[in-house]
Amino acid sequence: MSFINYSSREINCKIVYYGPGLCGKTTNLQYIYNRTNPDAKGKMISLATETERTLFFDFLPLSLGEIRGFKTRFHLYTVPGQVFYDASRKLILKGVDGVIFVADSQIDRMEANIESMENLRYNLEEQGYELDNLPFVVQYNKRDLPNVASIDELRELLNIAMVPDFESVSTTGQGVFDTLKAVAKLVLTDLKRGS
Repeated sequence: MSFINYSSREINCKIVYYGPGLCGKTTNLQYIYNRTNPDAKGKMISLATETERTLFFDFLPLSLGEIRGFKTRFHLYTVPGQVFYDASRKLILKGVDGVIFVADSQIDRMEANIESMENLRYNLEEQGYELDNLPFVVQYNKRDLPNVASIDELRELLNIAMVPDFESVSTTGQGVFDTLKAVAKLVLTDLKRGS
């Protein structure tokens, strides 16, 4: 879980964006990166596979405060969307502190959403985590498209536990920071409880 760097007085937390291929995970991270103060973020790193890429960067959100005199640095990751890259997904989930599941709101992507959610649960359980015990939020992305499922349908299929959920259009930034702030607050609450 969280890593404490005593020399820099920082608590490092890992948040993973999980979801099916082409649902908007990368777009979320790019939007956040482009709108984060350059002094508060690290370099964005892209690890490319043949057809997918995993993005990573870290940042220090100054507005979220400190825990016992320690600043909190968040490391944001995306996973490859395709099941073919399941080994990469598992590796990226190691040491996770919070998860954002990015769902593609298009009706014809419901099966891919469900498969990805089941894969998330399975991969977490393989590593000794339970999704229900982790800081977790759901983002319903691509709400601007014409062929989207209703929020009620999406909740019924993907948010049975009724965790915080958000509508988004990651290309314009709608809901992107709301989603991140929600999971960050849950992670910080978890840290405070554990300290």
